[in-house]
Amino acid sequence: MKVVIVGAGKLGYTIAELLSNEQMEVIVIDRDENQLTAVKNYLDVLTIVANGASPITMDDPDVHGADIFIAVTNIDEVNMVACILAKKHGARHTIARIRDMQFISEAREYLKKNFDIDLMLNPEMIAAQEIYRILMTPAALDVDDFADGKIRLFEVKIRKESKVVDIPLKKLRLPKGVLAGLIFRDHQMIIPHGDDMFQVGDSAYFIGFPDAIEAFSSNFVQSNSKLERVMIIGAGRIARTLSVRLIKDGVNVKVIEKDRERCEDMAQLLTGDNIAIHGDGTNVDLLAQEGIASADVVVCLTEDDKLNLMMALLAKHLGAKKTVVRVYRTEYADLIEKVGVDVVISARLLSAAEVLAFVRRGGVVSVSILEGARAEAVEIIVQSGARVAGKKLMDVKLPKECLVCAYVRKNRAAIPNGNTILEPGDRTIVFCLRGSAKEVMTWFN
Repeated sequence: MKVVIVGAGKLGYTIAELLSNEQMEVIVIDRDENQLTAVKNYLDVLTIVANGASPITMDDPDVHGADIFIAVTNIDEVNMVACILAKKHGARHTIARIRDMQFISEAREYLKKNFDIDLMLNPEMIAAQEIYRILMTPAALDVDDFADGKIRLFEVKIRKESKVVDIPLKKLRLPKGVLAGLIFRDHQMIIPHGDDMFQVGDSAYFIGFPDAIEAFSSNFVQSNSKLERVMIIGAGRIARTLSVRLIKDGVNVKVIEKDRERCEDMAQLLTGDNIAIHGDGTNVDLLAQEGIASADVVVCLTEDDKLNLMMALLAKHLGAKKTVVRVYRTEYADLIEKVGVDVVISARLLSAAEVLAFVRRGGVVSVSILEGARAEAVEIIVQSGARVAGKKLMDVKLPKECLVCAYVRKNRAAIPNGNTILEPGDRTIVFCLRGSAKEVMTWFN
């Protein structure tokens, strides 16, 4: 499969890395040769210095007739024009990064119909939705929904007071409708089996029915942990989208922004007792004065990873119960979590997961990238004639790097066991470790 990516920035690099790891033929285009340096040095892809929105570039044999054409520059209009030209030069499918919230909220269908764009990416909106889901599940480090909300993935940090510590899974009595799916320990992802145990410090992934997961998650939080007050530092696109959603749910929101113009834009969105404050989020006196100690969650959303980390640590020091940090460089994620930040969000990894699901197609509905791409949770529809169809799971001998966690048949969700027989059309949710996804998918296609 030939995939052309226009834009060699952070998002373009991440998408190119994921797709090249799937042994796809990847071509990356950027008019700035310096932007292509990291791509050339670290990825096994072809690079072209050119204007990605030029008809001349589209006639290049390496670009013409791409299976997937992805435009992810920082300029929406360039991305849209590039996709239109790509379709006229034989591209089968196009994906465009659209950052303007108004385009996405008011003109999505128009763009899709008239510009023939198959998938529109808004990393900031995707990140805001992810943070919102996590905040509304107080114990969660990560929350993902599958099969139209019938199955939920829930990640939690195992504490020493947890009732699941040091008990073999085969003896652990999890609620009906909840399955232990993955364990992340010492930079390693573990597909758990009966003799495995949760240890203090593990990041544990559970999957199951939303109601069962919600009830089960209450075991990991205090009874008075209802989300009431959120402080957001940084008033960019993610903050604006997130604030509106939280306010609709009755959460009190306070935003701190250093840039006056951004702060004024945010203030116009906020209603009631929710306020935007023009100030420096690293100012300890300001944070204390504005009640950071009483905040249930502090969300750091500036464009500087190191600044976000510093502000999250300040927030913890001043008494904030939970911190969420947005990062651009995913390699910082492990370090940030180690020093005490509760949740780390990467907008580009979340967007790259949507691209990965689209590119794989063939029954793949969605992909969630876990722990910095060390593992994936994939929602895939079992195809007619697939090796996994019509046999007991215990007899299929799936690769040991994967686990079938849940499935939906005729609109009803279920947790499988060894005697479960999957049928064509079943929507299955599968955990698989890094590097094994491509092989695992062949069992379902």
